[in-house]
Amino acid sequence: MTISIMTPVTADDQGGEGPQILLVSPDLLSTSRIAGLAREAGGRLATLRNLDDPLPSGSYDLVLLDLQAMSGDPAVLVTKVIALLNPQREAQPGKLARIVAFGPHVAKDRLDQAKAAGADASVSRGELLGGFPAIVKRWYG
Repeated sequence: MTISIMTPVTADDQGGEGPQILLVSPDLLSTSRIAGLAREAGGRLATLRNLDDPLPSGSYDLVLLDLQAMSGDPAVLVTKVIALLNPQREAQPGKLARIVAFGPHVAKDRLDQAKAAGADASVSRGELLGGFPAIVKRWYG
């Protein structure tokens, strides 16, 4: 099942062209919280609840991978995300969606495994939620 939360709807509502963010997480509470943060950052958020589902249509600048809510080996999860993004990369050479994995700070091994597998960054859930504008600026801006 794919849920898309694409708000605000237009670039005018956003106050400009903001980042197109994909959240990979089945956690509805995270989705709601991150949707609000994305909106505040002038961006748009789509969600993918399961990595076996098709990627929501669109072109993404930033992918947030929830390692706490997604079960399985972090390296496999990152590899699946990269595979899902390949059509976008092929259609738009030079456009590279950045992948930021996040999870509980006590799951340092999972965060490190995601980074080693190809995520551009791995941060704690607290860092993501508390420093969302800075993370978006670093990986999008």
